[in-house]
Amino acid sequence: MLKFYYHPTPNPMKVALFLTETGLPFELVSVDTAKGQQHTVEFRAINPNGKVPAIDDDGTKVFDSTAILLYLSDKTGKLGVAAENRGDLLSWLMFIGTGLGPFSGQSVHFHYAAPEDLPYAKNRYLREAKRHYQVLNDHLKGREFLVGDAYSIADIALWGWAIRAPRVLGGEGLAEFPEVERWFNAINARPAVEKAQNIAEGETFKTPGDEESLRALYPSNY
Repeated sequence: MLKFYYHPTPNPMKVALFLTETGLPFELVSVDTAKGQQHTVEFRAINPNGKVPAIDDDGTKVFDSTAILLYLSDKTGKLGVAAENRGDLLSWLMFIGTGLGPFSGQSVHFHYAAPEDLPYAKNRYLREAKRHYQVLNDHLKGREFLVGDAYSIADIALWGWAIRAPRVLGGEGLAEFPEVERWFNAINARPAVEKAQNIAEGETFKTPGDEESLRALYPSNY
């Protein structure tokens, strides 16, 4: 059975939503990153990069949320796109995976976790996150879904970060980007979303903040 290595953060949430949308059987394996469980020898054998999410599909190991979504979609034949839209799918997945996601994460880091107040870094990452959302806002005008005319892994990938928009963007979150907000409200109302958000019901994860968790999450700082 597929093993899903999970922590309740944006990138693993994408995989959680795919699994709840498709009903694909899986075993949830919690990885408490604030406790440093991502650095164990056992987990590094699954993902040498020491990040979540990752999966082990009966011996086939895949890490990085974009790679996992593509792998699972290709394997199951679900939540993909028509052949003529494959280029658009890859483009938007990479836009999210290499642009929106990292800039959003760094904006949150420098606003809430950095040990020093660095106005340049805070401004740089927040403005780039907003720039990416503006690109999405322009693209979504007149569109129900991110790629083609059907719900796909592109929408799932974007949803994983859009759920954190209030923290990333501050203020009123997506209100500045009404087309994205419209799209998000529609996706977020899907029944599988609630299941995804409760996928680790009963599990507890450490709240970051003490030195142990900071060393686990940002080892290069030490």
